[in-house]
Amino acid sequence: MGNRVGRDDYEWVYTDQPHADRRKEILAKHPEIKSLMGPDRRLKWIVCTMVVIQFLAFYLVKDLDWKWVLFWTYAFGSCINHSMTLAIHEISHNTAFGNNKALWNRYFAMFANLPIGLPYSASFKRYHLDHHRYLGGDGIDVDIPTEFEGWFFCTRFRKFIWIILQPLFYAVRPLCINPKPFSQLELTNVAVQLTFNFLLYWMWGAKPVVYMLAGSMLGMGLHPISGHFIAEHYMFLKGHETYSYYGCLNLLTFNVGYHNEHHDFPSIPGRRLPLVKEMAPEYYDELPQYTSWVRVLYDFIMDDTLSPYSRVKRKLKGDVKQE
Repeated sequence: MGNRVGRDDYEWVYTDQPHADRRKEILAKHPEIKSLMGPDRRLKWIVCTMVVIQFLAFYLVKDLDWKWVLFWTYAFGSCINHSMTLAIHEISHNTAFGNNKALWNRYFAMFANLPIGLPYSASFKRYHLDHHRYLGGDGIDVDIPTEFEGWFFCTRFRKFIWIILQPLFYAVRPLCINPKPFSQLELTNVAVQLTFNFLLYWMWGAKPVVYMLAGSMLGMGLHPISGHFIAEHYMFLKGHETYSYYGCLNLLTFNVGYHNEHHDFPSIPGRRLPLVKEMAPEYYDELPQYTSWVRVLYDFIMDDTLSPYSRVKRKLKGDVKQE
């Protein structure tokens, strides 16, 4: 259904990613930005509140009819669970307790992982830092779709299905592109999460478990918030590989929409990223940007020049030090 996308390969470039050089240039001109770095003392309390809210939701849905379980799964659970994945993204940069307490951040991420149902916080940390260091790196950056995704999801209808299945592809990609041996923290993450899932089912039955797992899958699939997956790095304009979003959904997503700012300064917590733009507007105001993630999803599906291949990719040189 729909025309086939004309693109049959990634956008290969032979330059380094732009963020490291821009960071040096901005800091030379605006050294005051360094004051924004460091942990966000509010983050842990916000995350704890979100976890408690989901635990309360688990209790409330256990006695609802299934139709209402499914309604609240998409209307509420999917939003808060997707927001929680972005809290884990924040914690992966040690913004909850600081770099000096890295292990505290790892275990706190496992706590934040509980209402999501899928044990991924420890693995996400390892792969996400590679994404920052080696943005678009062939065989390293698992945010880049696989060859199969680019080849198969090449019509409007298939792209629509691909967006629905985003959680599946994000789970499988690391195994296909850059498999790593399991770490002790990952095994702990799995054990803690499966124990929690079992206890939730044992105490309150299947409905809270369905609410939890389906909410995570729906929230990361065809959902307004999931527009950030496409908006961040898909090449809508040739020569630009990172894009920021300055819309209201940043309030639910720890300002992940400030994505150029985030890649320039990954050690600055999301709450302070708008200040980066305020302090150095000459570096961000003229960059391509979005105000609607829903529009990003629509344009990606309907534009026959865009597909999973619409990503900048580069061959890495020298030593590659992965997490």
